[in-house]
Amino acid sequence: MSRRREHVPTRPTWRCRACGIAWPCSAAKLRLLGEYRHDRAALTVYLATLQTEAAEQLVALDSGVSLTHLADRFLSWARPRG
Repeated sequence: MSRRREHVPTRPTWRCRACGIAWPCSAAKLRLLGEYRHDRAALTVYLATLQTEAAEQLVALDSGVSLTHLADRFLSWARPRG
């Protein structure tokens, strides 16, 4: 029986281990929204922590990623809709 790969980041490139796109991918976002459905503030803190880690690692790789892009990638989708 094959095991499905989890949609988690591969460090230091911050690509999804399962699908290879920039993490958090759509599947990871859906999983995280489900896990944190009752505490969106905690999700935001968690993602901000990961964003900081990603920024340090991606800058060290000289990946050319912008910090503004990382903020959008890690945080904008997780904000509560009002």
